[in-house]
Amino acid sequence: MKRILITAFTLAALVSCTPTESENTIESKQTIQTENKEAMIKEEKQKIETLLEEYKKSLNTSDAKLAQSLYTKDGVFMPTEAPSGIGSENILKSYEFVFSQIQLNIEFFIEEIEVEGNMAFAVTSSKGSVKIHANGIEVPEANRELFVFEKVNGEWKIARYMFNKTEPKA
Repeated sequence: MKRILITAFTLAALVSCTPTESENTIESKQTIQTENKEAMIKEEKQKIETLLEEYKKSLNTSDAKLAQSLYTKDGVFMPTEAPSGIGSENILKSYEFVFSQIQLNIEFFIEEIEVEGNMAFAVTSSKGSVKIHANGIEVPEANRELFVFEKVNGEWKIARYMFNKTEPKA
């Protein structure tokens, strides 16, 4: 009799610990939602990577208009040792000035991209060379960068961009 009671209590305890069908359904829905969110974030990160490729292209081809087009209308470009370009027209002027002084040949290395809703940021580094138009000398170029992105009308744009040199001036 004692064995029967112990077996009955054990079975009752096991049954009470087993998730119900509705609990399983909730867990399944949560898993699906998490997987969908992760897939969406991965897709958004890929779009930002594509934007960064376009930005690299604008730098390496000295295309100020292309660079400008990658920013939000109220974007801010914060170059090293130069005034910030605030707003679309000033961003264009800043890039036109930069490209009148130098020719870049760089590669971007993405270290981190984080997406939260319609905002995102990326930490990158770049390395390559820069040709100085004034004297024709080509020197190594290395920077670290911080991009802040905003999704505008379904498209990622640069909202803020700042960089600084990682190697001292020669």
